[in-house]
Order: sequence, then C-alpha cells, then structure tokens
Amino acid sequence: MTKSVAFKVSALTAAAILSTAAHASPNLSGGVWFNYQYAQNDKAQQESWGVIDSEALILYADGDVPDTPWTYSAETRIGPGSFTDANNNSTGSQFGIHKAWVGYQFEDGPMITIGKSQVPFAWKTYNFWPGDMLLAGYGDQMDVGVKVSQTLGALHYDAALYLADDWSTSTDTMDDNRHWGSTSTYRKVQTFVGNLSYSINDMATVGVSAQSGGLQAFEGNETDGYSATEVSGDHNAAALYYTLKVGGLWAKASYITTERNVPEESAGDVYADGDGALAGLNAKNDRYAAEVGLNTGNWSFYADLTYAQPDTDGNDADTVRAFAPGLSYDYGPGWIYLEYLTQDGYVDRNGQVQDQYFDENLNPTGPGDFDAVYATIDFYF
Repeated sequence: MTKSVAFKVSALTAAAILSTAAHASPNLSGGVWFNYQYAQNDKAQQESWGVIDSEALILYADGDVPDTPWTYSAETRIGPGSFTDANNNSTGSQFGIHKAWVGYQFEDGPMITIGKSQVPFAWKTYNFWPGDMLLAGYGDQMDVGVKVSQTLGALHYDAALYLADDWSTSTDTMDDNRHWGSTSTYRKVQTFVGNLSYSINDMATVGVSAQSGGLQAFEGNETDGYSATEVSGDHNAAALYYTLKVGGLWAKASYITTERNVPEESAGDVYADGDGALAGLNAKNDRYAAEVGLNTGNWSFYADLTYAQPDTDGNDADTVRAFAPGLSYDYGPGWIYLEYLTQDGYVDRNGQVQDQYFDENLNPTGPGDFDAVYATIDFYF
C-alpha cells in the first residue's frame, strides 16, 4: 500500500470513528491502586516490615452507540502496579493497554469482538493480588485477534483466532504474564480457541475449552537485538470446568492439560529462576484448580487452590501447590483487600513446572517456596 493510499484509508477510518463518536455514549473513568506486601522469604522486607509499592493509575473507556449494534471497551494502565513487564511488552516501560476492543452485536445472533480481549478459556480467579497462581498462562489472558460469542438458550459458545498474545511482537499479555516466552526467545501466535458451556440450571454450569496455536522464534543476540523468525513451535491445551452459584455462595473447579514445543530456532537465553527458553523443549503438565467464595453485604470471602503436575521428560520436579485465601470490603469509592499466598513451586516462561529456583546458569539455588501477605486498596472516579 502506498503512502497516499494509506493516508486516504486512515482518513476515512478516522472520519468514520469521529462520526460514530459523535453519537456514542461513553463511560470514561479511572482508578488508582497500590499494595502492601510482606514476603516472608525476603530478608529486606523482614527488616523493613514489608513494602508499599505497585502503584498504578488505570484509565477506562467503555460505551456503546445508541440505536446501533456497536460497543467498545478499553483499559490503560500506568505505573509499577500495571502488571506488565517492561523488558518484554510493546512499550518498553511500565505502561500498557490491558484491553482494547470493539464489538458488533448481530440482532438475534452472535457478537463479534475485534482487538485485545479476554481469551475464552475455562474460568478466571476471583482474587486480586495473588492472581492466577498455577493456572499460569491459562488464566486471565487478554490476546489480540477476533472472537465470536453467542448464547443459545442453555448453551454458550466462543470461537476465536488470536494472532498474538499482545500488541506488536510483545510477549507480555499483562496480569497473567511471563508464561509465554520472551522478546529474546519466542512468542505465542496464531492461536485458535474454542469454548462451549452448558447451564444445567440457574446455578450450575459445565464447560469445555480448547486452544491450539504456534510459537514464533526470536533470533539474534543482546548486542544486535532480536527479531521474529519462523513459527516452528506449537502449543496445545484443553480444559474441563464447572461453576456453581447459590445466592452469595460460589464454587469453581477445573482440570487443564497442556503441551508446548519450544522452537528449535529460539535464541535460548537463560534467565534467573529457570525462565530461559530451552530450544526444542517439549513441556507437558496438568493443572488442577478450585475456588470457593461468599458475597455478603459489602464483604467477600474467597480462597483459591491450584496444583501443577509436571509430565515433561527429564523434569524431576514434584507436583507443586499454591493456596490463596482472602477477603475484600467495598468501602464506597473502591475496595480493600487482605490476601495471603503460599506456594511451593511455580510455572516458568516455558510452561514448565518448577519446584526450585535457579541462577543464571540454571543451577538450583533453593526450593521454590514463596509466602506473602498482601493488603491492597483501590478507588475509582
């Protein structure tokens, strides 16, 4: 496309957007959050009685166009608490667009969503700061592509194609990040996702989700930089899940099986904690997750329990566990959270289960235990 043609197309697109915006009914809002953390394994935090950090400013734009089928939603985060990785995201800073999509609702038909939106795969955890724990890479994922969704009586389905897990060649989806390679190893691309759920009654739902896609290698070095090359790796996952809600009580359970073939061409840089890409690695594991909770008045009480069981050849790690009980209180302008996380292992950038931490040469440095208390406050305007 020539520059003149590109300009004309951009101008027409801008005109259409401005015309639509003139009739839109936007909901513009913002928020701030910050967090107190006391990590029991951190000597510095023990000395200082913890640390208050992870501050962030969040901006929201949500709306629809009256008398049309169009709707949109966007969320931008700024600050250290943005849940983004500056070394691997598209901005190179502690700033990122968590989601940005436009949707078209067909009358008596499906909704088509284009942009960065929620990946329809099983369910997401309720807690705030502990996050997706050992769901790692299959929890709160926002990927870039197109999605079709529809509810037909008791049935609901989603079908999606995501070209990447973030903007440009970023490997950082925000929130549930650092589980899909890095900008010097490989990234997730060309992922097809399907989800089908059935409401047994007004309280219970069962469902199945599946996804399959490619992994694109990055080649190069730290001096000259890295560039995306062949899509020679792949990834696959499937989930069975169940949700229940009775009044203010809720419960969720899921089983997820995963497999990942890291590209042979991957640069293979080694990261601390075993997060380097191992070229040609075939990583397999199973995940198990359960959540229970209660909403009563302004209070919510909840607990998440996740397990990850390795099945990768040569991986001697044991099954690892993560448990996070917590509570939240709606105090008016926002919420106050008190949460605890304890785990004896983790899932690294390659989707491998690890029960030890490693140095830059992948030598074990100690058990993969982590225990922390979190107190978070947010407010919205």
